Amino acid sequence: MSSITFPLGHHSSGSSPSDHDTNGFYPPPSFDSNSSFQMNPLSSHPPRTPRASLVVAHSHVYGTNVYENGEEKKEQSVVDEGEDEEDKVQHFQPKVRKEDVWREIIITSVGRDKAFKLIQYSIRVYLFFHFSLSTSPLLRKTTRPLWEKEFTKRLASTASGLSFTRKCLLLFNWLTPLTTIMAQQTVPYSSERSSEGSKPSRKPLIYAALYAPPPVLLDLVNSVSDDIATCSKLGLLGKRTGERAGRFSDWCWFIGTLVGLVENGLERSVVGNLQREVESRLYTESMSGATAKSKPTASKIDDEELSRLRTKDYWLRISRAKLVMDLIFVSYDVFKIKRAAEPVKAITGLMAAILSSAKIYDRHKSALMKALIA
Repeated sequence: MSSITFPLGHHSSGSSPSDHDTNGFYPPPSFDSNSSFQMNPLSSHPPRTPRASLVVAHSHVYGTNVYENGEEKKEQSVVDEGEDEEDKVQHFQPKVRKEDVWREIIITSVGRDKAFKLIQYSIRVYLFFHFSLSTSPLLRKTTRPLWEKEFTKRLASTASGLSFTRKCLLLFNWLTPLTTIMAQQTVPYSSERSSEGSKPSRKPLIYAALYAPPPVLLDLVNSVSDDIATCSKLGLLGKRTGERAGRFSDWCWFIGTLVGLVENGLERSVVGNLQREVESRLYTESMSGATAKSKPTASKIDDEELSRLRTKDYWLRISRAKLVMDLIFVSYDVFKIKRAAEPVKAITGLMAAILSSAKIYDRHKSALMKALIA
């Protein structure tokens, strides 16, 4: 056994950084510096003083919930909300009766106008086919009942009266575009302020009208001229003034219909592009192997967006068909076309009434559905 002596005395001169770190980490020795100890030369490591562990034991036990993804929970909640909304719609849809929808339609002046328009042009179409059949060579020699002539005369008078009633219902319809134009008079962030400083400056009405959107301005002029023609029929204005106002109103209607067709075409192109994007995204997800279970939120949102776009495109096509019917109808008045004027105007008027009534019916039905769900 050999003896090894470890001097533990401190150097008088400056110590090295390693000595400083060692003395800082290990506690100072508790034995005499002049003492020595013996160790086994065959031992590979010197004996060490047992020290307490610096790692604090945690009593928390992690379960399998740490592996759950929070985004998946959020997606599942979104899917559940969408399914709940669909269940509510399916639950309340039978409770919305047709009588309730028509009651809401008749309350408004526009709804009454469409209802009277349906009756008016249905009568005109009936009268056209009635006179066509009664004057045909096959039925000309057939004996007609005595009351038929009086009945057809009353129907013609009813159709004329309904036309005048509809014009009276639409009196003061120019207030809607006027309020839209007047809303542009106030400029809250204009650099030109009044003397008081608190009130925003107001533009003149003519200035606001010149900067109004063309469809709004055209609707205002059309409504005013139509009211002048109606006042002429009521006897408040002269007949010549009413005829000129009516002709000017027809031209405004013709131009407004053309503008509406252009806007409808642009909107349909935008909706079509969005629809193709959603369909392409759904196709890409299906080809990549993504399903409604792997990506529930994305699939649900895309399906709802595609359904909404298809519904919007459907009603845009309905609006386009209605505008085409209006264009054909007003073209006969604007260009004074006489050939087949009565049947064409009767059929196009009835088709326009059916299409516009369908749009109003769907809008009021959706409003009643939302009220029940809320």
